[in-house]
Amino acid sequence: MSLPFVTSLVTAAHADSASGELASYYERHMALAPGGTAWAWRGRGVPQRQRGGVKQVGVSKDHHFALLDDGSLVAWGDSPERVQTLMRGVAGFAAGHSGWFAIDIAGVLWQASGLDGTPQRVADGVAAACIGDSADYYATRDGALFVKGLAHRGQYGDGKLTESPVYVQTAADVVAVKAHTGHAIHLRRDGAVMGTGGNRFGPLSSHGLGDKADRWGRLFDGAVAIATGSRHSLAIRADASLWGWGEGFGIAPTPLMTEVASVAAGDTATIASTRDGTLWQWDGGGKPRRLVPSGASLR
Repeated sequence: MSLPFVTSLVTAAHADSASGELASYYERHMALAPGGTAWAWRGRGVPQRQRGGVKQVGVSKDHHFALLDDGSLVAWGDSPERVQTLMRGVAGFAAGHSGWFAIDIAGVLWQASGLDGTPQRVADGVAAACIGDSADYYATRDGALFVKGLAHRGQYGDGKLTESPVYVQTAADVVAVKAHTGHAIHLRRDGAVMGTGGNRFGPLSSHGLGDKADRWGRLFDGAVAIATGSRHSLAIRADASLWGWGEGFGIAPTPLMTEVASVAAGDTATIASTRDGTLWQWDGGGKPRRLVPSGASLR
């Protein structure tokens, strides 16, 4: 039995914190089924039902996150029975190493460290955000990309290796952004995928390969959605083809699958759903395997 997950292609404007049908971070993964049921699994495990009434999912290294139909952002560890409400009135969110971002219904971005941290107002008019392992990013509705955090691997993309204590603009014309271990990629309105930061294993393709890139460089064209893990990156094109590059896939972008609706990347894992509702997982490259749920139908 295949997993009847998302079947509509994610648009560029919602390819980051607002997409949320799939989520992956290191060994923790989540997927959202039609009807709002969230499923989760670890590593190469079997998806387990978590809860219903969900419209976006996310993960950090130790927790699962869900945006509920009523606009509440909630989180839990290994047991969905022990849920903690983090914030209400949320339109989209992102979770990761340092905590979580929430974009409220007015477009205001809030940031908190851990589950018990008090959300702090960051910026207005925000469209997308992501939490990286070393730097955090957000993009405004007019396409300005901002960053704060470490800069030693070129994470700011400004040609310098100097970090800032406040968010600073690093790019323009951006609709989505993803970050992981010392690197980041963003998606421009014209479909170009740009990258900067550490590139020992190829998540930035040949840009700064072997060490790092300290300026944004063009990695791929024609994308409508993006994802990045610790050692690889991915993009979906408008024709629903999935492309990957980095460890496990090769330095040059390589076609991986057709009819893809959504994608997420963890440490070395890749999670993708196809338009027929099937959920697939790559474990560090090679051939994908189809995921089968535990128990009854996901409907």
